[in-house]
Amino acid sequence: MTSTPRVTSGTDGLDDVLDGGFIRGQTAIVSGGPGTGKTVLALQFLAAADRGLYIGFEEREEDIRENAARLDIDLSNVEILDLSADGSRFFESDDEYTIFPHEEVEGEALLDSIAEKIDDIEPDRLAIDPLSELRSLVPDDYRFRRNISSLVNELKTRDITTVCTTQAVAAGSDWDLQFLGDATLEIDRTTNHRSLEVTKLRGSDFANGKHTYRIRGDTGGRIYPKLVPGEHRRETDREQLSSGVSELDALLGGGIERGSVTVISGPSGVGKTTLGSLFLRSAAADGAPAVGYLFEELRDDYLYRAGQLGLGLAPLQEDGPLRLFDVESLTQSPDEFAASVREAVAEGAEVVMIDGIPGYRLGLRGDDTEQELTRELHALCRYLKRMGVTTILIDEVGSLAGSLDATDEQVSYLADNIIFLRYVEMDGEIRKVVGVLKKRFSDFEHSLREMRIDTDGVTLGDALTDRRGILTGVSERIE
Repeated sequence: MTSTPRVTSGTDGLDDVLDGGFIRGQTAIVSGGPGTGKTVLALQFLAAADRGLYIGFEEREEDIRENAARLDIDLSNVEILDLSADGSRFFESDDEYTIFPHEEVEGEALLDSIAEKIDDIEPDRLAIDPLSELRSLVPDDYRFRRNISSLVNELKTRDITTVCTTQAVAAGSDWDLQFLGDATLEIDRTTNHRSLEVTKLRGSDFANGKHTYRIRGDTGGRIYPKLVPGEHRRETDREQLSSGVSELDALLGGGIERGSVTVISGPSGVGKTTLGSLFLRSAAADGAPAVGYLFEELRDDYLYRAGQLGLGLAPLQEDGPLRLFDVESLTQSPDEFAASVREAVAEGAEVVMIDGIPGYRLGLRGDDTEQELTRELHALCRYLKRMGVTTILIDEVGSLAGSLDATDEQVSYLADNIIFLRYVEMDGEIRKVVGVLKKRFSDFEHSLREMRIDTDGVTLGDALTDRRGILTGVSERIE
């Protein structure tokens, strides 16, 4: 069985969505409103050509090349047919058509000039930007569709891969143009987020859903595909990762298993991040790459606090086994964050800590609802499990004491291990206790232990077998 010949889209990440790129010789229709990034995608497609031809109706050639250069898009192998309106026509023409001459409105001369340019250049890639502008110059819909359908068929005969952009004047007004393409891509933009969705790709599978589309000033456009956990797999063993604190390891039946998901939950300030950091330190100290994503504090603040507690994370970060990233609020979409985690895993990360779940939901931007963000987190954790990465999630519960809410019910089923921390009143003092609620791959100690965090780090006391009522928040001695 022969494979379908492909050509790269020229946009990072888009080939993954297209299951390998555009099919050679086919025509893709890229639709979207003003400012969605259609032209950027078309120019990056042409930049990968041996001989590319850009037919433009809206911008002058010099503007197109200048804008492309600012985005680091190399158009040195691209010829541009500039069909944008000449300003002198507006001021000097007495014709009833103030921008375009009458014969161009009829369309014959314009279509002939396009055909001549294609014959002259013999491109392997072509972009028409936008095709909907050509439609406005040929007001007879029947003749327009007949001519464009003929053009698309001729391009396919010549094995020219083509991208045409369309811009709907009103919702759905370009629907018939999309039928002309073998592939259709739709770009949406809200105030601070772009997304791309493939709705058709003849002769090929593709990744469903809306994928983040980001355009940066010096690198151009990039697609961040939705994470599909089932497409990834890596074998791992169930060797246990120690926390470095023998009493905590005893509570956990020896530690947490590699490749498992652990949720550490508790109220604000109880020591959840500190407890999670023990596993980062233990892995990095053994030379296993570990990564921490900080949604709720700056990296420098985190390292300073860790230093005050004697955790010794700064040297591990400076030497390389430990990497820490503070995730600025509303600067990334869930797709972009998942891509950064995947890059870390590809570079060898064996332990990943996300601090914390509430910050993840509040800090990632886009059009996602809280339920959609939870699904994205589920997909990320499933991916990490399938790749054998030990995952630590820090979750905050609202109650300081009283009823036991071990973790957010929407994430609890993700966890192979649940470690919970609580405040409790003992002998007139507020103290902290730690316990294990769930452990999927081994037995664990079912008792509670008092936990102290000070300049000597984390210490755990003996099992609190002489107390009752601890989980109510007010304990009493058993006489």
